[in-house]
Amino acid sequence: MQRWFLRFIVLIAALVLSGCTAYEFRGTVLEPPNPAPELPLTDQFGRDFRLSDYRGKVVLLFFGFTHCPDICPTALGDLKRVMEKLGNNAEKVQVVFVSVDPERDTPDLMQRYLASFNPTFLGLNGDRVILEQAYKDYGVTVIRRDLPNSGLGYTIDHSGYIYAIDQVGNWRLLWAHGTPVDDIVSDVQALLRNPPRS
Repeated sequence: MQRWFLRFIVLIAALVLSGCTAYEFRGTVLEPPNPAPELPLTDQFGRDFRLSDYRGKVVLLFFGFTHCPDICPTALGDLKRVMEKLGNNAEKVQVVFVSVDPERDTPDLMQRYLASFNPTFLGLNGDRVILEQAYKDYGVTVIRRDLPNSGLGYTIDHSGYIYAIDQVGNWRLLWAHGTPVDDIVSDVQALLRNPPRS
């Protein structure tokens, strides 16, 4: 009887301790978290955008362009699947796509492009000076490369990270291109479970 009771106590202790284990994020963690630089831009519907208007939500940020042949549609497809896997929690998450090709990414084109992934995704564009500052603030590489033998005329080489901004506006994580969708979902769920204090 005593042996059984001892095993029971050990099992309960193990369960309690396992519940107290801190979650280990799968993306790259910013320590300490930094306040996310503001993005004073305009969305694809002509509305002014401010990150501060999305306090209370987790914002998933990606920099790309509508004519991108590979990285952007892959990342947006992954984010579409993230939102699907989050279920009802997707209402607490906002995906934001920031243009690295402001001349070609017109509001109409952004509307059609993003709606093909998820109608809630927001696409931002604006003054080139403000965009250049945003690229610098988030460490985004943006290089225009001419394509003289192509109808496109040029393409944009750019970094392909997805950035996570928590509910109080802190930049918490980034995921490299190709990070498994389930890893991103797990990290977002952890942010939603443990919202930081403002």
